[in-house]
Amino acid sequence: MAGRNRWDRRGGDPLTGWKLDESFESSSGRVRWDRLGSGEPIVLCHGTPFSSYVWRAVARALAQTHEVYVWDMPGYGTSDQFEGQDVSLAAQGRVFTELLAHWGLDRPTVFAHDFGGAVSLRAHLLHGVPFRRLALVDVVALRPWGSPSFRHLGEHAEVFAALPEGLHRALVEEYVSSVSPRGLHPEVLREVVAPWTGETGQAAFYRQIAQATPRDTDEFHDRLGTIDVPVLVCWGTEDSWIPAAKAHELGALIPGARVRLIEGAGHLVQEDAPAELTAALAAFARA
Repeated sequence: MAGRNRWDRRGGDPLTGWKLDESFESSSGRVRWDRLGSGEPIVLCHGTPFSSYVWRAVARALAQTHEVYVWDMPGYGTSDQFEGQDVSLAAQGRVFTELLAHWGLDRPTVFAHDFGGAVSLRAHLLHGVPFRRLALVDVVALRPWGSPSFRHLGEHAEVFAALPEGLHRALVEEYVSSVSPRGLHPEVLREVVAPWTGETGQAAFYRQIAQATPRDTDEFHDRLGTIDVPVLVCWGTEDSWIPAAKAHELGALIPGARVRLIEGAGHLVQEDAPAELTAALAAFARA
Protein backbone atom coordinates (compact mmCIF):
# COMPACT_ATOMS: atom_id res chain seq x y z
CA MET A 1 0.00 0.00 0.00
CA ALA A 2 2.55 2.61 1.10
CA GLY A 3 5.25 3.69 -1.27
CA ARG A 4 7.97 6.21 -1.82
CA ASN A 5 7.18 9.34 -3.74
CA ARG A 6 9.25 10.09 -6.80
CA TRP A 7 11.21 12.70 -4.91
CA ASP A 8 12.90 10.30 -2.45
CA ARG A 9 16.36 11.85 -2.48
CA ARG A 10 18.47 9.82 -0.10
CA GLY A 11 21.47 11.80 -1.32
CA GLY A 12 19.81 15.09 -0.38
CA ASP A 13 19.67 18.39 -2.20
CA PRO A 14 23.00 18.84 -4.04
CA LEU A 15 23.25 22.52 -3.08
CA THR A 16 22.27 22.35 0.59
CA GLY A 17 23.04 18.70 1.38
CA TRP A 18 19.70 18.46 3.18
CA LYS A 19 18.51 14.88 3.69
CA LEU A 20 16.74 12.76 6.28
CA ASP A 21 18.50 9.48 7.00
CA GLU A 22 16.16 7.86 9.54
CA SER A 23 12.66 6.42 9.19
CA PHE A 24 9.73 5.52 11.43
CA GLU A 25 6.66 3.44 10.58
CA SER A 26 3.76 5.55 11.77
CA SER A 27 0.03 4.97 11.69
CA SER A 28 -0.13 7.09 8.49
CA GLY A 29 2.88 5.66 6.68
CA ARG A 30 6.63 5.85 6.83
CA VAL A 31 8.05 9.08 8.24
CA ARG A 32 11.51 10.30 7.31
CA TRP A 33 13.39 12.10 10.09
CA ASP A 34 16.84 13.01 11.35
CA ARG A 35 18.64 14.77 14.19
CA LEU A 36 21.54 17.19 14.35
CA GLY A 37 23.85 18.32 17.15
CA SER A 38 23.67 17.52 20.86
CA GLY A 39 22.24 19.03 24.01
CA GLU A 40 18.73 19.83 25.18
CA PRO A 41 16.30 18.58 22.49
CA ILE A 42 14.40 20.86 20.13
CA VAL A 43 11.86 19.49 17.63
CA LEU A 44 11.02 21.43 14.47
CA CYS A 45 7.62 20.96 12.79
CA HIS A 46 6.94 22.16 9.26
CA GLY A 47 3.67 23.14 7.59
CA THR A 48 2.02 22.94 4.19
CA PRO A 49 2.95 22.70 1.39
CA PHE A 50 6.46 22.44 2.80
CA SER A 51 8.76 19.91 4.47
CA SER A 52 11.65 19.92 6.93
CA TYR A 53 13.71 21.44 4.10
CA VAL A 54 12.47 24.94 4.99
CA TRP A 55 13.93 24.56 8.50
CA ARG A 56 17.43 23.63 7.24
CA ALA A 57 19.21 26.92 8.09
CA VAL A 58 17.52 27.30 11.47
CA ALA A 59 18.12 23.63 12.32
CA ARG A 60 21.84 23.82 11.57
CA ALA A 61 22.23 26.98 13.61
CA LEU A 62 20.34 25.61 16.61
CA ALA A 63 22.32 22.36 16.40
CA GLN A 64 25.39 24.26 17.59
CA THR A 65 23.95 24.15 21.12
CA HIS A 66 21.01 21.70 20.97
CA GLU A 67 20.00 18.28 19.68
CA VAL A 68 17.60 19.21 16.88
CA TYR A 69 15.01 16.78 15.52
CA VAL A 70 13.49 17.32 12.07
CA TRP A 71 10.86 15.28 10.25
CA ASP A 72 8.64 15.25 7.19
CA MET A 73 4.98 14.69 8.00
CA PRO A 74 3.30 11.73 6.26
CA GLY A 75 2.31 12.85 2.79
CA TYR A 76 5.00 15.56 2.67
CA GLY A 77 8.63 15.85 1.59
CA THR A 78 10.37 12.49 1.51
CA SER A 79 7.86 10.68 3.74
CA ASP A 80 5.35 8.23 2.28
CA GLN A 81 2.58 9.35 -0.05
CA PHE A 82 -0.11 6.90 -1.11
CA GLU A 83 -3.74 6.66 -2.14
CA GLY A 84 -6.16 6.60 0.80
CA GLN A 85 -3.57 8.03 3.18
CA ASP A 86 -4.88 9.94 6.20
CA VAL A 87 -2.91 13.19 6.26
CA SER A 88 -5.46 15.27 8.17
CA LEU A 89 -4.32 17.48 11.03
CA ALA A 90 -5.88 14.97 13.41
CA ALA A 91 -3.78 12.18 11.91
CA GLN A 92 -0.63 14.31 11.98
CA GLY A 93 -1.19 15.06 15.67
CA ARG A 94 -1.35 11.32 16.36
CA VAL A 95 1.76 10.66 14.28
CA PHE A 96 3.68 13.40 16.07
CA THR A 97 2.69 11.83 19.39
CA GLU A 98 3.88 8.43 18.14
CA LEU A 99 7.14 9.89 16.86
CA LEU A 100 7.95 11.68 20.11
CA ALA A 101 7.39 8.40 21.98
CA HIS A 102 9.67 6.63 19.49
CA TRP A 103 12.37 9.22 20.13
CA GLY A 104 11.92 8.88 23.87
CA LEU A 105 12.02 12.62 24.44
CA ASP A 106 11.00 13.97 27.84
CA ARG A 107 9.36 17.39 27.57
CA PRO A 108 11.13 18.64 24.44
CA THR A 109 11.09 22.20 23.22
CA VAL A 110 8.97 22.41 20.07
CA PHE A 111 9.19 25.05 17.33
CA ALA A 112 6.31 24.80 14.84
CA HIS A 113 5.34 26.57 11.62
CA ASP A 114 2.00 26.76 9.76
CA PHE A 115 0.19 23.36 9.97
CA GLY A 116 2.94 22.27 12.35
CA GLY A 117 1.39 24.60 14.92
CA ALA A 118 -1.94 22.79 14.81
CA VAL A 119 -0.15 19.43 14.87
CA SER A 120 1.90 20.41 17.93
CA LEU A 121 -1.06 21.92 19.75
CA ARG A 122 -3.13 18.78 19.13
CA ALA A 123 -0.31 16.59 20.47
CA HIS A 124 0.06 18.77 23.56
CA LEU A 125 -3.58 19.61 24.35
CA LEU A 126 -5.45 16.56 23.06
CA HIS A 127 -2.89 13.76 23.42
CA GLY A 128 -1.27 14.99 26.61
CA VAL A 129 2.31 15.27 25.32
CA PRO A 130 4.31 17.49 27.70
CA PHE A 131 6.53 20.23 26.22
CA ARG A 132 9.26 22.29 27.85
CA ARG A 133 8.44 25.32 25.76
CA LEU A 134 6.63 26.02 22.50
CA ALA A 135 7.25 28.52 19.70
CA LEU A 136 4.45 29.05 17.19
CA VAL A 137 5.62 30.63 13.92
CA ASP A 138 2.90 31.91 11.56
CA VAL A 139 0.77 28.96 12.58
CA VAL A 140 -2.58 27.53 11.59
CA ALA A 141 -4.54 27.57 14.84
CA LEU A 142 -7.45 30.01 14.80
CA ARG A 143 -10.40 30.41 12.45
CA PRO A 144 -10.56 31.55 9.77
CA TRP A 145 -7.58 29.93 8.12
CA GLY A 146 -6.92 28.88 4.57
CA SER A 147 -6.84 31.43 1.77
CA PRO A 148 -9.66 31.52 -0.80
CA SER A 149 -7.32 29.74 -3.22
CA PHE A 150 -6.56 27.04 -0.64
CA ARG A 151 -10.24 26.45 0.03
CA HIS A 152 -11.06 26.39 -3.69
CA LEU A 153 -8.38 23.76 -4.33
CA GLY A 154 -9.72 21.63 -1.50
CA GLU A 155 -13.32 21.85 -2.65
CA HIS A 156 -12.38 20.74 -6.17
CA ALA A 157 -9.46 18.44 -5.36
CA GLU A 158 -10.51 15.70 -7.78
CA VAL A 159 -10.65 18.15 -10.69
CA PHE A 160 -7.25 19.67 -9.97
CA ALA A 161 -5.67 16.27 -9.34
CA ALA A 162 -6.53 15.39 -12.96
CA LEU A 163 -4.72 18.40 -14.45
CA PRO A 164 -1.96 17.72 -16.99
CA GLU A 165 1.39 17.60 -15.22
CA GLY A 166 2.65 20.87 -16.71
CA LEU A 167 -0.42 22.81 -15.63
CA HIS A 168 -0.28 21.27 -12.17
CA ARG A 169 3.38 22.23 -11.74
CA ALA A 170 2.67 25.80 -12.87
CA LEU A 171 -0.22 26.04 -10.40
CA VAL A 172 1.88 24.79 -7.49
CA GLU A 173 4.78 27.08 -8.40
CA GLU A 174 2.45 30.08 -8.50
CA TYR A 175 0.80 29.06 -5.23
CA VAL A 176 4.10 28.51 -3.40
CA SER A 177 5.63 31.71 -4.78
CA SER A 178 2.87 33.75 -3.14
CA VAL A 179 4.23 32.79 0.29
CA SER A 180 6.99 35.40 0.18
CA PRO A 181 6.73 39.13 -0.53
CA ARG A 182 10.45 39.10 -1.38
CA GLY A 183 10.19 36.14 -3.73
CA LEU A 184 11.74 32.72 -3.20
CA HIS A 185 15.15 31.81 -4.58
CA PRO A 186 14.62 29.63 -7.69
CA GLU A 187 16.41 26.70 -6.04
CA VAL A 188 14.22 26.95 -2.94
CA LEU A 189 11.10 27.10 -5.08
CA ARG A 190 12.25 24.01 -6.98
CA GLU A 191 12.89 22.04 -3.79
CA VAL A 192 9.55 23.01 -2.21
CA VAL A 193 7.60 22.11 -5.36
CA ALA A 194 9.49 18.88 -6.19
CA PRO A 195 7.69 16.52 -3.74
CA TRP A 196 4.36 17.49 -5.33
CA THR A 197 5.30 16.46 -8.87
CA GLY A 198 4.75 13.20 -10.72
CA GLU A 199 1.60 11.12 -10.44
CA THR A 200 2.08 10.30 -6.75
CA GLY A 201 3.11 13.80 -5.68
CA GLN A 202 0.34 15.51 -7.64
CA ALA A 203 -2.34 13.38 -6.00
CA ALA A 204 -0.73 13.95 -2.58
CA PHE A 205 -0.78 17.73 -3.01
CA TYR A 206 -4.54 17.92 -3.43
CA ARG A 207 -5.17 15.14 -0.88
CA GLN A 208 -3.63 17.11 1.97
CA ILE A 209 -5.58 20.23 1.04
CA ALA A 210 -8.87 18.32 0.71
CA GLN A 211 -8.41 16.81 4.19
CA ALA A 212 -7.66 20.14 5.88
CA THR A 213 -10.59 21.18 8.04
CA PRO A 214 -11.03 23.86 10.74
CA ARG A 215 -12.72 21.20 12.87
CA ASP A 216 -9.25 19.91 13.70
CA THR A 217 -8.23 23.27 15.17
CA ASP A 218 -11.62 23.94 16.77
CA GLU A 219 -11.07 20.85 18.94
CA PHE A 220 -8.25 22.48 20.89
CA HIS A 221 -9.38 26.12 20.74
CA ASP A 222 -11.03 26.14 24.16
CA ARG A 223 -7.96 24.51 25.72
CA LEU A 224 -5.46 27.17 24.65
CA GLY A 225 -5.98 28.91 27.96
CA THR A 226 -4.73 25.83 29.82
CA ILE A 227 -1.23 25.92 28.32
CA ASP A 228 1.19 26.37 31.21
CA VAL A 229 4.57 26.26 29.47
CA PRO A 230 6.45 29.26 28.01
CA VAL A 231 5.10 30.16 24.57
CA LEU A 232 6.52 32.45 21.90
CA VAL A 233 4.23 33.53 19.07
CA CYS A 234 6.40 34.67 16.18
CA TRP A 235 5.02 36.15 12.95
CA GLY A 236 6.09 37.87 9.75
CA THR A 237 4.52 41.31 9.45
CA GLU A 238 3.95 40.78 5.71
CA ASP A 239 2.31 37.37 5.97
CA SER A 240 -0.36 37.35 3.24
CA TRP A 241 -1.48 33.79 4.02
CA ILE A 242 -2.28 34.31 7.71
CA PRO A 243 -2.29 38.00 8.69
CA ALA A 244 -0.08 39.14 11.56
CA ALA A 245 -3.19 40.18 13.50
CA LYS A 246 -3.58 36.47 14.25
CA ALA A 247 -0.33 36.61 16.25
CA HIS A 248 -1.86 39.01 18.76
CA GLU A 249 -5.15 37.12 18.81
CA LEU A 250 -3.39 33.82 19.50
CA GLY A 251 -1.04 35.37 22.04
CA ALA A 252 -3.98 36.78 23.98
CA LEU A 253 -5.51 33.32 24.32
CA ILE A 254 -2.39 31.65 25.75
CA PRO A 255 -1.43 32.66 29.30
CA GLY A 256 1.90 34.48 29.43
CA ALA A 257 2.59 34.11 25.71
CA ARG A 258 5.09 36.54 24.20
CA VAL A 259 4.49 37.90 20.70
CA ARG A 260 7.41 38.72 18.39
CA LEU A 261 6.86 40.23 14.94
CA ILE A 262 9.55 40.03 12.27
CA GLU A 263 9.43 43.08 10.04
CA GLY A 264 9.20 42.56 6.31
CA ALA A 265 8.90 38.78 6.47
CA GLY A 266 6.05 36.87 4.87
CA HIS A 267 4.49 33.57 5.86
CA LEU A 268 7.66 31.57 5.24
CA VAL A 269 9.82 33.43 7.73
CA GLN A 270 12.49 30.74 7.50
CA GLU A 271 13.29 31.91 3.97
CA ASP A 272 12.52 35.63 4.25
CA ALA A 273 14.37 36.30 7.51
CA PRO A 274 16.33 33.21 8.66
CA ALA A 275 18.82 35.15 10.78
CA GLU A 276 16.13 37.12 12.63
CA LEU A 277 14.01 34.02 13.20
CA THR A 278 16.96 31.96 14.40
CA ALA A 279 17.98 34.68 16.83
CA ALA A 280 14.46 34.91 18.25
CA LEU A 281 14.13 31.14 18.63
CA ALA A 282 17.61 30.68 20.08
CA ALA A 283 16.97 33.38 22.70
CA PHE A 284 13.63 31.77 23.56
CA ALA A 285 15.30 28.35 23.93
CA ARG A 286 17.80 29.84 26.40
CA ALA A 287 15.25 31.78 28.44
